[in-house]
Amino acid sequence: LVGGNKLQTTGSKLEEMKSAESVKVTTAATVQTQEVKPDTAAEPVTPTTLAALQSDVQPVGHDYVEEVRNDEGKVIRFHCKLCECSFNDPNAKEMHLKGRRHRLQYKKKVNPDLQVEVKPSIRARKIQEEKMRKQMQKEEYWRRREEEERWRMEMRRYEEDMYWRRMEEEQHHWDDRRRIPDGGYPHGPPGPLGLLGVRPGMPPQPQGPVPLRRPDSSDDRYVMTKHAAIYPTEEELQAVQKIVSITERALKLVSDNMTDHEKNKSKEGDDKKDSSKDRALKGVLRVGVLAKGLLLRGDRNVNLVLLCAEKPSKMLLGFIAESLPKQLAVISPEKYDIKCAVPEAAIILNSCVEPKMQVTITLTSPVIREENMRDGDVTSGMVKDPPDVLDRQKCLDALAALRHAKWFQARANGLQSCVVIIRILRDLCQRVPTWSDFPSWAMELLVEKAISSATGPQSPGDALRRVFECISSGIILKGNLTVLGGPGLLDPCEKDPFDTLAVMTDQQREDITSSAQFALRLLAFRQIHKVLGMDPLPQMNQRFNIHNNRKRRRDSDGVDGFEAEGKKDKKDYDNF
Repeated sequence: LVGGNKLQTTGSKLEEMKSAESVKVTTAATVQTQEVKPDTAAEPVTPTTLAALQSDVQPVGHDYVEEVRNDEGKVIRFHCKLCECSFNDPNAKEMHLKGRRHRLQYKKKVNPDLQVEVKPSIRARKIQEEKMRKQMQKEEYWRRREEEERWRMEMRRYEEDMYWRRMEEEQHHWDDRRRIPDGGYPHGPPGPLGLLGVRPGMPPQPQGPVPLRRPDSSDDRYVMTKHAAIYPTEEELQAVQKIVSITERALKLVSDNMTDHEKNKSKEGDDKKDSSKDRALKGVLRVGVLAKGLLLRGDRNVNLVLLCAEKPSKMLLGFIAESLPKQLAVISPEKYDIKCAVPEAAIILNSCVEPKMQVTITLTSPVIREENMRDGDVTSGMVKDPPDVLDRQKCLDALAALRHAKWFQARANGLQSCVVIIRILRDLCQRVPTWSDFPSWAMELLVEKAISSATGPQSPGDALRRVFECISSGIILKGNLTVLGGPGLLDPCEKDPFDTLAVMTDQQREDITSSAQFALRLLAFRQIHKVLGMDPLPQMNQRFNIHNNRKRRRDSDGVDGFEAEGKKDKKDYDNF
């Protein structure tokens, strides 16, 4: 019978079994305690570790689990006399013998020396969870500190760049004044200074370079943060540089092989005189966003233009497409997929490794534009094109892309904030369907004209606002252009007047103008993050809040007054 705190028996057999069991359990418990103690001391006990320890526990008290049979002698269930419980499954029996409840009863009634693992209490689990939560908060804190430090370093470099650019402009300004008689002053050179440091009756003259205003406005901060988000990653830039340089070197080898092949057909003496004129392929140039430095994150397509001595033909295109894989194999071990697109007058080269890049090589020749300029000449009809000449318009578009790239490098690349704003607008054209109809070349011309016509250097936020003001004024609408007496937004790379906005319909012009007006309204109410398609940034530091420290009144429910009034324009918010 089982009763009281100890197991009371009268049989000698049970006493022998008890002594033998106690010896086994004691030795097993000592060994198990030695194995478990270092782990429990090293780290706190969790439910996971408890389950792992339980799987290694040896079952105890087999003799106290009896089999209950029916009248036929079949085992129908098991009964534990220590715990006063029953179970039907043999697996449940094994789990019960290893369980903590059974081991505690065995320790209490049979062997007090048996070691039983301590189950972590609710308080211990809460302490462990609190430690993990504090550790995660600490990691998040340091991650934000690193991001803030990175932002400050970027802003510091940006400020230094603007400062030195301003210094150079001031130096050029004073150098020009020194070259003009009387220093370039309309009222003559300044006389002796008055009592207050200024000549009476004269405006104060600048003494040295004027200090530049720090780019600490909220709009600048948002624009630069968005620009950093859409700027290509280092991996993408390296992949673009790699595939473009390999393609250029391979085309150079193709040109050399074609030249050598022509040399073998002619005499060496005559060939040495005009070796450069005998080249069928004159050179390869970068165009588009690659040449202008306007790549965005995720851009995988770049363009090259291959200049030919004569009008490019389908036979020349096919020969280059066949020779290019051999030369690529000489330069790089990587594999490339090459396709010949005759309707596009181009060869398309795709890389087979991530990130996958695509290079479009368009064939053209300056001869095509020269003939196009003298279409009215009598001798123009006497020149016959080859029967398999490539599409004339595609070749002319490639030549126009070359002129656009040269103009951009000369006029826009050196203009402060110009490249940044064009990248922002390119991203806007990809995100907002209304702006997708805006021609990229017309947008670049408009941004350059808007920023270059300002009285002084523009910070990124001011430049973006100025571009939206320009479009909001209706400058791209046909009615305004007619009143002004102009044919539209002229292309500076064409000799004849050509409107770069001619491909846009009246509805598209009105939609973009209306969208720019709404974007300007958002900027005025400090909602620039909705225009840029980003989340609001954390509260600015005090040094960012020098000029914009005015607070707007809020309603009792904490909703901004502009947002409360502008709920009817919620659809317009979604457009951005």
